Amino acid sequence: MSNYNKLLNNLETLKLIKVKENIDTYIDLINSKEKDIVDSLYELTNLEIELMDEKSILGCVRTANFPYKKGFEDFDFSFQPSINKEKILDFKNLRFLENHENIIFIGSPGVGKTNLATAIGLEAAKNRHLTYFTTCNDLIANLKKAHHENRLEIRLKHYCKYQILIIDEVGFLPIDPLGANLLFQLINKRYEKSTTIITTNISFEKWTDIFGDAVLANAILDRLLHHSHIFVINGRSYRTKDILDINSEINLDTNCA
Repeated sequence: MSNYNKLLNNLETLKLIKVKENIDTYIDLINSKEKDIVDSLYELTNLEIELMDEKSILGCVRTANFPYKKGFEDFDFSFQPSINKEKILDFKNLRFLENHENIIFIGSPGVGKTNLATAIGLEAAKNRHLTYFTTCNDLIANLKKAHHENRLEIRLKHYCKYQILIIDEVGFLPIDPLGANLLFQLINKRYEKSTTIITTNISFEKWTDIFGDAVLANAILDRLLHHSHIFVINGRSYRTKDILDINSEINLDTNCA
């Protein structure tokens, strides 16, 4: 076996995929004196580093457990004029992570709360910040399971490792006393250490109804609202937009008949 074939085998063993893919091109460039060996090695290793970065970003996005991959460009700001577009787009800079600021989206179902929360999380994950998305119901179910198995502290540490934790649909389902207590423990451990993004269809004054305990509800809100960005979205549901538009067209056709 020639040294060339041995080299290819070594590159495959070392999983230097980009070097192996481009080695022939650079050998030809070196032989034709269009590039020297140092420049060639530098460029080949750069290609490999770029591939590693791409894989790392994909891993962060995959780990984040997003319900879908929708970014800022997928949100129709013209449909929800109550939202401050400039302030939302400023989250692309991820400055809020430096100060461990929370973000809370309040609005009725279908107005785009989850889309915006996902867009922010996706931007963070693409910049290799540990991010995780979960619904409130799934989060509490996991904490309860850990509690009953005497490994709650381990589970709390797991959720605390994420620089951004997105808790979707707070208030869509009632929360029993144990669930409320466990959620408070998590929010308390993350307080001023990392960012939590919340989406909810319930105004703050009604959170006591969700948690069934005014003291606990206020304690959770106290930690979430300190250093936070709050967006109240007043608008139509995206899910019914097309249906309403079709109905409007039908009514116009009927009126013109």
